[in-house]
Amino acid sequence: MQTADVTVRDLVNRDFRAASVFHRYGIDFCCGGGKPLADVCRAKRLDEATVIDEIDRACAEPALEPPYTAWEADTLARHIVAQHHAYCRAVLPAIAAHTRKLADVHGPAHPELQEIAAIFAGVAGDMDAHMLKEEHVLFPYIERLAETRRAGMAPAPAPFGDVANPIRMMEADHDHAGAAMARIRVLADGYAVPAHGCTTWRVTLQELEAFERDLHLHVHLENNILFPKACALAAPSAS
Repeated sequence: MQTADVTVRDLVNRDFRAASVFHRYGIDFCCGGGKPLADVCRAKRLDEATVIDEIDRACAEPALEPPYTAWEADTLARHIVAQHHAYCRAVLPAIAAHTRKLADVHGPAHPELQEIAAIFAGVAGDMDAHMLKEEHVLFPYIERLAETRRAGMAPAPAPFGDVANPIRMMEADHDHAGAAMARIRVLADGYAVPAHGCTTWRVTLQELEAFERDLHLHVHLENNILFPKACALAAPSAS
């Protein structure tokens, strides 16, 4: 049985299947996941007993894989690149093109589509730069940290000083992307396709919702699991 006094982040850390419930209710479990579930339910005027029951049912079956919190930091970093960075690179160009097409065709009658296209173009560009910084700077250092700690060695000094410095930058990027997608969700009326919406409209909203869902997991794995592991590995007490 879950408890409403636990934070949203901790509930997802315990079992990621809780994230599907939070996504359905529009509850932020990544950037804003440090709030107790009871407080979130009150703010959103949700019945917390109902939400808890749905979480329990979502997590009732045995998990098919160990929780991400049990993974080594370097294993998790490689998983993020292979799974989430690869997904972003595969879908960002198509979604950007589709949002632009919708704005061009239907924008005069629906100016919200023009705003969606502009916001997503910014998200796509920012994510490209963000992933490169992680793959070429932060993640390689995290992998070295994990390897040297397993070998019982102290890690070499990082070129950027404290590992918390680039982590703060990555978290700021996450906040910006999350806020941008939240704004798109509002503009898109929760990704509901209007009665007169064409096939491109329907597909684009489905793509946007799928991207936002993946982004939430992507950010959760970094902010709430990988980055705390990296800070713990870099701490002097870890030696």
